Amino acid sequence: MSAGSKPGKPAARRCGLCGKTGKLVRTECCGNWICDDQDEYVPFSYAGNSCYRNHSRYTLCSYHHNEGHEGDWKTCRKCRDAFETEMYVWYGTNEHNFEKLPDPPCFEPTLCANCGRVISLGRESYSQLGDDYWCQECTARKMQEDIGRMKGKA
Repeated sequence: MSAGSKPGKPAARRCGLCGKTGKLVRTECCGNWICDDQDEYVPFSYAGNSCYRNHSRYTLCSYHHNEGHEGDWKTCRKCRDAFETEMYVWYGTNEHNFEKLPDPPCFEPTLCANCGRVISLGRESYSQLGDDYWCQECTARKMQEDIGRMKGKA
């Protein structure tokens, strides 16, 4: 033991995302400690309350592992080619990562084809038809118009 260091118990294991020390498990992809809380997720709620589920569904780290890619996810060409640039950057830099993608590529923001508003593909609801993206508000308005037209034909 070096001078100035004190014997003691080792630091408690913590979730690498939220810091909790309760029920933990290691991730299959990167071996980091994470909350073993996937059972708390309510299906179709889109709640962001599960560290385990968020890391396993919304990161390149987990995608890389699940797809069986070789090497490091941060330099994997297959991972890079699997997503359009905006989503690749989001999956590699969001808060569900233990480690962030270094030097993420630049991209042009996605715009609503109807109103021109910027849509954050990783954080917002949107619809897509072909190459066109529609923000949630324009999608809802268009659906109401279409439903009105269909009712008028009945």
